[in-house]
Amino acid sequence: MPDSYPAIQEAAVSAYTIPTDKPEADGTIEWDDTTLVLVDLTCGETTAFGYSYADSSAAFLIAHKLADQIIGQDPMAVPATVLKLERSVRNSGRPGIASTAIAAIEAALWDLKAKLLDVPLATLLGVYRRQVTAYGSGGFTSYSIDTLKEQLGNWSAEGFSAVKMKIGTHPDQDPKRVKAARAAIGNTCELFVDANGAYMRKQAIAMAEIFAGQGVTWFEEPVTSDDLDGLREVSQQAPAGMRIAAGEYGYDITYFHRMVIHRSVDVLQSDATRCGITAFMKAAALCNAAHIPFSAHTSPSLHVHLCCAARNGMNLEYFHDHVRIEHMLFDGAPTPKHGMLSPDFTRPGLGLDFKRKDAEKYQVFADNTKHVSRHGVSG
Repeated sequence: MPDSYPAIQEAAVSAYTIPTDKPEADGTIEWDDTTLVLVDLTCGETTAFGYSYADSSAAFLIAHKLADQIIGQDPMAVPATVLKLERSVRNSGRPGIASTAIAAIEAALWDLKAKLLDVPLATLLGVYRRQVTAYGSGGFTSYSIDTLKEQLGNWSAEGFSAVKMKIGTHPDQDPKRVKAARAAIGNTCELFVDANGAYMRKQAIAMAEIFAGQGVTWFEEPVTSDDLDGLREVSQQAPAGMRIAAGEYGYDITYFHRMVIHRSVDVLQSDATRCGITAFMKAAALCNAAHIPFSAHTSPSLHVHLCCAARNGMNLEYFHDHVRIEHMLFDGAPTPKHGMLSPDFTRPGLGLDFKRKDAEKYQVFADNTKHVSRHGVSG
């Protein structure tokens, strides 16, 4: 191992908007495309990349405010660089767009460090397990019942031990849709539901009773994640055997700490494309200390590494929208076997290569400024 590494010399950012294969909706919003923000870094002869799912404005923020701050930084000192970036957006507003921008950079920083050390990211972080339970996730409220049954039924047939569907757009129709989903997946596959905060407290408690009778074991965001008291109330009154899950909209460790000490959920979720890898792993540590299961939200090609390194890691979300994009644009995107997902331990870093030629037609932003340093060595 060398005594020192070259400082980070180049940074670039781009964004790609990919249409969905069908209109998608959950309990609170509808969408027909998803944007991938990509950050490329160069250190000596080593190149790396990271990504997040965000608005293209995150790419603009990286290009015009953050990229220059990465240049000249020590590639081994990822937390120090992340702290510098976080402080730089204090007056711009840390949660939301700024956090997703930093998360994309941070993923690239960790990919770079792991590649310089020639180890997979999971190995660098410290492996607890070599594969992670994945659950198939989709079942959008915009789907017909036939499409819902086909998608969830296929996942069950492929060996997934659990699948998740969206609810909440039309609450009066939810029991019928859940019943159809249960019939499609059989009795041996767990059924999860996700309201994306669409219900009110008493409504969520009443629906939990109905869903429990249909074999639902996971109720995600029954009320908005901003309502910690409401989440705790639903968790306390939900039928035995039903977990209440939330946390995907956490952008910093303070958010997760509040949720954990408030005992708002039975399962804490986190998304490293929003909070970044460092905060994700800290959230996992909080769960370990509080004896709460921990789950990764979407972005399976990234989260498979992190969940292998999270002691209380329960599962990760094999989300239809992101699975489709990652298999389209990432060489090396993992594929589940019997419902389990594993990193490629033969490849360093994230184990991914970006299919740039395939991605060109989706590009909506490219940084035209060359962020380059030709000097500086880190110790």
